[in-house]
Amino acid sequence: MDKFIRLTATACPLDVANLNTDQLLPARFLKLPRSAGLGAVLLHDLRFDADGRERPGFPLNQPAWRDAKIIVGARNFGCGSSREAAVYALLDYGIRCVIAPSFGDIFGGNAVENGLLTATVSDTEAANLMRLLGEEPRLPVTIDLEQQTIKYSDKAFGFVIDPVRRTRLLNGWDSLALTASYMDKIAAFKTADRARRPWALPSCNAVRDGSGDRLNDAG
Repeated sequence: MDKFIRLTATACPLDVANLNTDQLLPARFLKLPRSAGLGAVLLHDLRFDADGRERPGFPLNQPAWRDAKIIVGARNFGCGSSREAAVYALLDYGIRCVIAPSFGDIFGGNAVENGLLTATVSDTEAANLMRLLGEEPRLPVTIDLEQQTIKYSDKAFGFVIDPVRRTRLLNGWDSLALTASYMDKIAAFKTADRARRPWALPSCNAVRDGSGDRLNDAG
């Protein structure tokens, strides 16, 4: 998983409250292998009409935002099901960060597991940024995870992120890598616990009968 430290990129405003995972990636596309690239079907039914033609008014179809790496969304972004492939679709499209007032809980967990930053801001801050992006579509936005700041034009403000998720993104750690980072502490605990509770350790010549009770194999 790639580290996320700082990103300066085009940001696309997407003012859709309660945007759910089925809108991010419709269920019929779950049969596609990840290797096929799910970015092409991100937000498919919002980006395209029933005949597969682009909806010209949709933000990601507009020239200024086609290559956006940041989405500025509305409240409850990514609600709905536990569809992790919705995060895959965002990443495959090129999105590295979503800024919004709140996120679906499961979506937030899936996001950090795959290296997607979810930056929580106030409703007012999100609305102000979306308004300014509407006025200046190519305005670069800088997300600094170390400083937990969002900068654009001459303005800057902070965002909220869980400290553990922040650490994972800064280091590029998935769940296994996070666990590995605690190996020294885990080993120290095991050593101390063995000294404190030696009776809890199975003896090397102990076996269990069908009831789960230990029997000494002294034969």
